This record gives sequence, structure tokens and C-alpha cells, in this order.
Amino acid sequence: TLRIVPSAQAGPSVATIKDTTNSLGTHDTLRYGPRSLASEINTVNPLQHRLENWEETQDMMKLTLQRNLYGLHAPIRQLMERKIVATGSMLPGLSNSNIHMDILMGRDETLDVTDLFGGASSEYPYFSIC
Repeated sequence: TLRIVPSAQAGPSVATIKDTTNSLGTHDTLRYGPRSLASEINTVNPLQHRLENWEETQDMMKLTLQRNLYGLHAPIRQLMERKIVATGSMLPGLSNSNIHMDILMGRDETLDVTDLFGGASSEYPYFSIC
């Protein structure tokens, strides 16, 4: 699809009390299971779904544009290259920067928090006193 912004609807909707009542007006436990008040409370901001799916929507739009401009082979080839880079092995002793994936995803020209402060890495610098 050529969607620029993710949809506002967040995944599967939660059944409300109006949806789960029987003809007597009480909760139908046999069909919908025991009633849970925690599932009925919607504490998620509507903007959260859009922010979580922003990169995925932008990526799908780019792949659709490639398919429309260059044919079906272009997005398939790019997805294949991403898969190869994601499963590629790194050489021992080198840090895992994954610049290959950034280039394939088009993130090589943008600055992110991980670019400035580094990612969450468990590696410690090695200091030697001679």
C-alpha cells in the first residue's frame, strides 16, 4: 500500500461489555470467558500504535514504490539482501555496527540515538597497562 502514516486502529479490538452481553443483559461467560476488567480498560494512547509502526509503514511504502517503478524483482531483491545481511556472521574481535543493514534500509544518512551514544552493548573496552 502507499500509506504514509500508520493507521490509527491498533490491531485486534477488545470486546466490550456491550459486545459480550447475552439477551438478559449479563456477561456471557461461556462464549467469551470470564470477565476481566483489566482487558476492558484502554490505557494505551492512540498515538502509541502509530509510533510503534512508523518504520514498518515507511518501509512498506518504499517497497511498494519500488515495485511500481522497477517491477516485482526490486523489492524481492532488496528483501533478500536484507535477509543475507541480517544472518551474516561477524568477524571475531570486531564490533557489530551493522552498517550494512543501515545502508539497505536507507538509514545511513540519518542520525539516531544509537549513532551518537552507541547501542546497548555488553562489550567492555580493554585497557592494558604496560
